[in-house]
Amino acid sequence: MAKNTSLYFRIVEGRSLPAKDVSGTSDPYCIVKVDNEVVARTATVWKNLNPFWGEEYTLHLPTGFHSLSFYVMDEDTIGHDDVIGKILLSKDAIGAQAKGLDNWLNLTRVDPDEEVQGEIHLGLELLRDAKRIGLRCHFIEARDLAPRDISGTSDPFARILFNNHSAETSIIKKTRYPHWSETLELELETWELTEGGNVTVEVWDWDMVGKNDFLGKVEIPFACLHKTPVLQGWFRLLPLGNHEDDAGGKLGALRLKVRLVEDRILPSMYYQPLIDLLVESVISPAEVEDSSPLTMLEEVTTVESRQDVAMTLVKIYLGQGLVVPFLDYLSTREVNHTSDPNTLFRSNSLASKAMEQFMKAVGMLYLHEVLKPIINRIFEEKKYIELDPCKIDLNRTRRISFKGAASEAEVRESSVEMLQGYLSSVVESIVGSVAQCPPVMRVAFKQLHKRVEEQFPEPENEDVKYLAISGFFFLRFFAPAILTPKLFHLRDQHADTRTSRTLLLLAKAVQSVGNLGLQLGHGKELWMEPLHPIILCSVASVKDFLDKLIDIDQDMSEVPQRAVFLPSVTVKEGYLQKHKAEGPQLLSRFAFKKRYFWLSSETLSYAKTLDLWQVRSSIPIQCVCVVERVDENAFQQQHVMQVVAQDNDGQIHTIYIQCKNVNELNQWLSAIRKASIYNERMLPSFHPGAYRSGKWTCCLQANRATLGCSRTHSAVTLGDWSDPLDPDAETQTIYKQLLQGRDKLRSVESDIDFLLCNGKVYPLKSL
Repeated sequence: MAKNTSLYFRIVEGRSLPAKDVSGTSDPYCIVKVDNEVVARTATVWKNLNPFWGEEYTLHLPTGFHSLSFYVMDEDTIGHDDVIGKILLSKDAIGAQAKGLDNWLNLTRVDPDEEVQGEIHLGLELLRDAKRIGLRCHFIEARDLAPRDISGTSDPFARILFNNHSAETSIIKKTRYPHWSETLELELETWELTEGGNVTVEVWDWDMVGKNDFLGKVEIPFACLHKTPVLQGWFRLLPLGNHEDDAGGKLGALRLKVRLVEDRILPSMYYQPLIDLLVESVISPAEVEDSSPLTMLEEVTTVESRQDVAMTLVKIYLGQGLVVPFLDYLSTREVNHTSDPNTLFRSNSLASKAMEQFMKAVGMLYLHEVLKPIINRIFEEKKYIELDPCKIDLNRTRRISFKGAASEAEVRESSVEMLQGYLSSVVESIVGSVAQCPPVMRVAFKQLHKRVEEQFPEPENEDVKYLAISGFFFLRFFAPAILTPKLFHLRDQHADTRTSRTLLLLAKAVQSVGNLGLQLGHGKELWMEPLHPIILCSVASVKDFLDKLIDIDQDMSEVPQRAVFLPSVTVKEGYLQKHKAEGPQLLSRFAFKKRYFWLSSETLSYAKTLDLWQVRSSIPIQCVCVVERVDENAFQQQHVMQVVAQDNDGQIHTIYIQCKNVNELNQWLSAIRKASIYNERMLPSFHPGAYRSGKWTCCLQANRATLGCSRTHSAVTLGDWSDPLDPDAETQTIYKQLLQGRDKLRSVESDIDFLLCNGKVYPLKSL
């Protein structure tokens, strides 16, 4: 039975943060750590003590975790960034909130003695014979200790304490992965055998000047040694336990949303009855008014959970090759239950959410191809654009005119001209993208068009069949991506205030295009009127585009269900810095060279540039056995990862790749791990350092072939549209929803009331 752990967190905003800069403000950003490993960094909000981030993440952690930490930092252009405060949430505290945590939490001070991490490998033995009574401790090694020195390493030694006895190991210089292989003994008196208390093992960082730094401790009840005279294993290091208060709110607060989902995943055979029912619902649909497993799910899901359920169902039916019949089933029910065409698909129904999540699952690469060049241009140009007379700030318009301050009319005229240019580029890119649109999306929209046309055949409803498609395509896909490009991975950072306003105005215009201009002039935003002519001029080309989009006769058995799994499709690409492990040793700043990388489901390849004539080097994904971070001290460089591959002869090859920032690092780590998640060659351990000058920089071992000194994290990934399909985990999610809505389902009369329990299908009335 496998365990599936997913952590959802959203960093909403901060308030009343202390000023760290001489200007009386701060430049705050957040760093998120899971068990002391950085998994995310928010954008910096400049000169703001009440910042809004609104950034959300999903993290898949198959092996679980212990704690989730949020650090609020103040970014400094010169010198090190300042720590403002932190929030620490244990796994138990998060799990205790059934619906998740959504609250303001005060920041606490950061205590170095509480910032511990890592594990220690030791053996503990109670000696009792005629000659002596004592306590023997075999210190083997430790891993992933906290860096306490400026070099990014530590000088660790260990100490064992019991009653008034103590002994210390030797000091291992400049490593976070020390190998001691030392045995220490404490001589005890006979009366001490009956004593209670704990045997304490502490790890410290030795400092030549000043006091030593605490690295963590392990406490083992002495009574355990009476029951098990020999204890050996890896023990997690714990802090001293000096619990900080929240400083009375003086450090400010964060508003966080955190939710933990833990499921036990049964073998596939136990989920097959539910899968069969879901499949039968769409390949042999009952009458529109009859109940089915899908209608029951709509009954028991809340508005908040419907999006997750919709995405799960989309993945299940993608895996079954039935995503188009699934969407057709839901759309048909919704269309047949709608009497007013103006309200069609306007609610957050399961049909609407399923189509929305379907577009993200199969169309994200397509969206990037269409929008990314235009979004990048808007970010680079940083134009001041404003149409609302109440929001025009003439002090921010110096770039518009060199003859002095621009008038309000000049600002509006310039803004209209620039917005028209951006809107034309967006519309032209979309209407010219029929060939790029995934075939499965086109077939799904063709079915939707057919159902709407059958329900509303009247001449006065001629536009409804177009609006049904454009409502999803423009209003729920392209417009949200324009509004918040970071959430669709179009940009690494959120837009600044000026660019955000431009994107908002452009998204409003794209929504009007998606509405075929039918609602122009009916809203409150009459200042958008200068854009009405170009919007109305776009309607004809949009309709023509939609007609071409659904003009597809391809049989569904030939249509790729999910483009991301095609070998030829690039899942991720971009410029990175590459360092080759083999070859002559160079200074770190010269050893990394700029290369363009492509990742597909079959290969990780790279070349000097993205030009087609460039020779590419490739690593087969099936040969990848390690995808991990690299310690900073390995190359004195941040944000470095390693990809280790094993060829058919068993030879190991490693490349080191440097990213721009921690978010790009996590995205590439996650993408390569997802591509290689089913590899059989994945290794259980790795070296977080590099082999240089005849030894590993991490554990200082001279043998290049020695086993890795740290555990791998190959199954830890960021959740997004490219998540691999996992039928068992997805079916477990649906079962869980039905189980939670059991009481509600009992009250609904249905011909096929059922529930999966212990791997079997039962009528609801029998439960």
